Amino acid sequence: MNKEANQDANEEATRSYYDSGDVDAFYGAVWGGEDIHTGIYTRPGEPIAEASRRTVERVADRLAGSFGPGGTVIDLGSGYGGTARRLAERFGCRVVALNLSAAQNERHRAVNAERGLDGLVEVVTGSFHDVPFPDGHFDAVCSLEAFCHSSDRPKVLSEAARVLKPGGVLAFTDIMAAEDASAEALRPAVSRLGVDALATVSFYRDRLSRLGLSGIGFDDHSGQLVNHYVRLTEETAARAAELGGRIGAAYLGHLQENLPVWVDAARRGRLRWGVLHGRRP
Repeated sequence: MNKEANQDANEEATRSYYDSGDVDAFYGAVWGGEDIHTGIYTRPGEPIAEASRRTVERVADRLAGSFGPGGTVIDLGSGYGGTARRLAERFGCRVVALNLSAAQNERHRAVNAERGLDGLVEVVTGSFHDVPFPDGHFDAVCSLEAFCHSSDRPKVLSEAARVLKPGGVLAFTDIMAAEDASAEALRPAVSRLGVDALATVSFYRDRLSRLGLSGIGFDDHSGQLVNHYVRLTEETAARAAELGGRIGAAYLGHLQENLPVWVDAARRGRLRWGVLHGRRP
């Protein structure tokens, strides 16, 4: 399979996954259906939705100061739109939310309208492999745990840098492999993402540097991965009866098998997670 065909297959797999009713119901019940991210936890048993919102704030902190009201931001792989809405509320900026899933985008638009944010947030169905905006269009670019779904991360980063204005900031989170973790060791966990392997922190640093970004940094929150996957496992078990009435038995069974694999990978130190950031000179 050539590179373009592989990318198309990768995007179709991602789109089908997030358009699934089972996936939608799970994220709504366990995650709150707004901020679907790895969380930053401050206490045992903290709701996943609260910890996920804290992650959004950390990314927003990295964008702060690069624009004000009337500024423009693009969120690549925007999911249900929690990040886009929060940025619009916090900064008064205009946000383009680019996302593959039509089902997520439909809900995103409806919630924006309910909250009076549809004038600030534009939801666009499309791919972060081919961002449908001109060079230097945005004051800031962000993404939260979306690049891990890509089969061509160099292309995604190139597109992110391309649409960034001079002086603009890029900040994103992603689930990554530890530098010494083999693809084979992580394959049981990573298989559900529809990719063969995860990126590493060094890969992202190197690529961002090649793209000409400066001040490249990584806010390392890898210790939160165990907390997050333990909480997901706990909540899925505690809500098994409720979830059984909302999602298919096959998907629920897959979750119950797969989540402990992520817990194990995190405990073994095979994963990294945090906020990567840099600025276009």
